[in-house]
Amino acid sequence: MRSLPLQPASTSHHPASPLTSYGTIATLHFFPYLCNSPSTTAPYSIASPLCNHFAACPFLRSPSSPLHSRLIPALHHSPLHPHPRAARTSSVQPPRPAPQLAPFSSPLGAPPSPRRGSSSLPGATKPPEQRVSSPRNLFASPLGACPRPRRCAEPRAADRAGLLRIMAPLLLLLAPALLLFYLGFVRRCTRIPPAAFHRREPGRAGDSGHEPPRDGWGPRMSGFPLRLFVHLANTAFGQFCVMPLLLRMNNFTLLHYLDIHEDPTFIPEVAAEGRKEKPETKSTSEILKQLMETRPNPANSGFSFKGIQDYLNCYRTGELTPMQVAKNIIASLEDCEKSSPPLRAIVQWDRAQIQRMAEASTTRYKNKSPLSLLDGIPVCLKEEIKVVPYHHRVGTVYLGTEPETEDATVTRKLREAGAIIIGVSNMHELGIGTTGCNPNRLHGTTRNPYNPQHFTGGSSSGAAASVAAGLCPLAIGSDGGGSVRIPASFCGVVGLKGTFGRISAHGCLPLSYSTVSLGPICASVTDAAIAYSILAEPDPLYPYGLQQPKASLSEILTPDLKGLKLGVDWMFFKACDAEVLAVCQKAVEYLQTLGASVVDVSLPEMEEVRVAHVICILSEMRDFLQPDFNTHFHQMNLETRLNLALASQFTALDYIKANRQRTRSMSFLRDIFANVNCILTPATACTAPRIHSSDLLTGNNDVPTLLRTMRYMQLGNFTGIPGLVVPVGYAASGLPINFQVMAKWWDEAILFRVGLKLEHFRDTTRKPAIYYDILA
Repeated sequence: MRSLPLQPASTSHHPASPLTSYGTIATLHFFPYLCNSPSTTAPYSIASPLCNHFAACPFLRSPSSPLHSRLIPALHHSPLHPHPRAARTSSVQPPRPAPQLAPFSSPLGAPPSPRRGSSSLPGATKPPEQRVSSPRNLFASPLGACPRPRRCAEPRAADRAGLLRIMAPLLLLLAPALLLFYLGFVRRCTRIPPAAFHRREPGRAGDSGHEPPRDGWGPRMSGFPLRLFVHLANTAFGQFCVMPLLLRMNNFTLLHYLDIHEDPTFIPEVAAEGRKEKPETKSTSEILKQLMETRPNPANSGFSFKGIQDYLNCYRTGELTPMQVAKNIIASLEDCEKSSPPLRAIVQWDRAQIQRMAEASTTRYKNKSPLSLLDGIPVCLKEEIKVVPYHHRVGTVYLGTEPETEDATVTRKLREAGAIIIGVSNMHELGIGTTGCNPNRLHGTTRNPYNPQHFTGGSSSGAAASVAAGLCPLAIGSDGGGSVRIPASFCGVVGLKGTFGRISAHGCLPLSYSTVSLGPICASVTDAAIAYSILAEPDPLYPYGLQQPKASLSEILTPDLKGLKLGVDWMFFKACDAEVLAVCQKAVEYLQTLGASVVDVSLPEMEEVRVAHVICILSEMRDFLQPDFNTHFHQMNLETRLNLALASQFTALDYIKANRQRTRSMSFLRDIFANVNCILTPATACTAPRIHSSDLLTGNNDVPTLLRTMRYMQLGNFTGIPGLVVPVGYAASGLPINFQVMAKWWDEAILFRVGLKLEHFRDTTRKPAIYYDILA
């Protein structure tokens, strides 16, 4: 601000002028606002004496004064101006006209004309005592006449702009506050608009029930972005903003808007049909023996995985003994740990345990008294399954701190059959993932034997890699969302998920009790049938499958597929990569040449199945892992924390709706299987994804790839029907492509019948980049 001289030269003849004090100068600065006040009393009571004095002040009359441009216009427009009529009624004699002084002209231009019928404002100079004593003659001064408005002058444009500048921020703050108040305390948030609510009629698919599942949405994250996102997902901001957005973008809120009246089915256990079972002319052992004899000679077709029959031939002829095989396995396991990159298929093994079981098997073969077709066969089990004396870690660093003292049911059956358990295999942490990426210090990420720079699939990653790398011809995994069939498909081997409850899961960590089934991963369909025949029976320690029918293999030895009806939903079938589709379409055509007829079917509400399966498996895992999520949160992998944070969004309403959808889907399948024997699909919608360097350190989160790999798997897990995946070809990158066959509940035999024929579709079997020939 420009400073004012306390003793200007123009006021030398007013030595006692009040302008010589700082207080008066401050008064002059605020005086224009006082003069323009809309009040009718304050200006006259407070400002009248000041107006009289300031108007006669020579310092203000000077055009060079800094206050001239502010104070004089204020005096001109002030409500203190008397009405022109007051001059005519004044008792004093009319003054003479005042001279027009240019410096004090109105800033708005020429002075306004007086009211019609009234004379000009008198400007005669009165005696000093009259000018000071009469407020109405305030402006009758040597300064000249000033224009007078009719009433109080309107605020200037600058004042209005200043008012707006003050009020605008207040309005900006007030509007959001009112909106939040309305949303938080007025508007009802528990209501769904009727237009968005869709009723599902029992037994009838919805309007959009025949569309394929949608692709997932979400960026691929690893490294620091994944760390940051996982942190936010587990905060209040993440739970109220980020996770709900992720659910909506991936359509996981679909069931909110469905009105489903079917009763929920919480366990997909189906009673066996009441039909009469055909009397078997041959025993299971005779069927399996005949099955192994009909297997093609691998010498005529190039490379072939070493299967159970190859091991048995070596033992029976004396070419090798189980003890020699055990030594080769131990050497291979040591080499796996030293290789670069390490295979990380078997994460726990014990030399003494392997040698002890191999020695007992060798003795039995010398005495010509093997226990079964699995006697002396190398086998590994997923770390989710209890195996004495190994740690039951389930892919974590905090579980299984002590060695196990009790075997799971499948482990006990394998021991009773004489198998050599070479160790426990790697897995995706807690089974919450389909890549097999496990960056924690006790496990590491399993490498795909066909290409070590690609994932094996999960969660039974180590089991599939062990079979594909030749370490063993048989591995046991668990399948809650394709965890047996996905890694088997990515590694180019055979994988079986039996009917829910067919193989006992006692001794397996019950992460998801309504979706998980145990099953074998094998080098061939024949090996899967052998393992199935030994493991598939009721278990008093396992509450599901107690009323299952007897496992039968009598129909798998037919020379062709005549009479079989194979159902294909082509819209669903084609929801995969182009190279996967091309190979799988040729596989369907090949089955037709064997006498099977292909029937077009419609798999309804597959998008609802996708959403409902995710809700069921994640809700059950979140429930079971609640104590671990609280106490071992920072020991979990980032992907595990993120998936459990997502699972925290699901409510009891979501879970019940999902199980109502399970009832509908199982009903649809009953109708479909009344017309066809099998349902055919590709195994996975894509081949094995590539491993990024940051994945090995922090893991990764890739929702679109996760949902694509699970696309054809979820129906079997959600409804409990069995499924078999068989390798049928290779992509341009050399990665395997598998084909899936699904059948009705308890009818695994039809899967083996079709699978045995599919094995012949592939002309050649490519040798994996990492392969150990244990029988060499």
